[in-house]
Amino acid sequence: MGYKVTKTDDEWREELGDDRFRVLRQAGTERAWTGELLDEHRAGLYTCAACGAELFKSGTKFDSGCGWPSFYDSVNPDAVELIEDRSLGMVRTEVRCANCGGHLGHVFDDGFGTPTGLRYCMNSLSLGFQAQGEGADAAAGAES
Repeated sequence: MGYKVTKTDDEWREELGDDRFRVLRQAGTERAWTGELLDEHRAGLYTCAACGAELFKSGTKFDSGCGWPSFYDSVNPDAVELIEDRSLGMVRTEVRCANCGGHLGHVFDDGFGTPTGLRYCMNSLSLGFQAQGEGADAAAGAES
């Protein structure tokens, strides 16, 4: 896929710092239960930490008990790119930012009780958060 935002690894590393670079650009994973956005409950909009693209509305976030922020739907179907991931000896679906290709996490079809049946299990390091009222885009996109 051709991404709208493209940079060299050196540019990304300088911009993101080591931890975010490892997750977003090298498909790393932060440790469960350590992410700063896991317990974020304010109304707002979750964005890509690399490029700022809108990804998830706070109203789609739910407590899945998995140790990472979980959502049952993206802000729109074009916001994320889904890619088959056969690493670690299993088949999963990787979720990337459709704007810059940053690794966000994985999506699973075990989100029982959610309207979509999906569980987008995202790394906090991959996400930014804009509380409702802190910006025009957040206020317009944050529906609970």
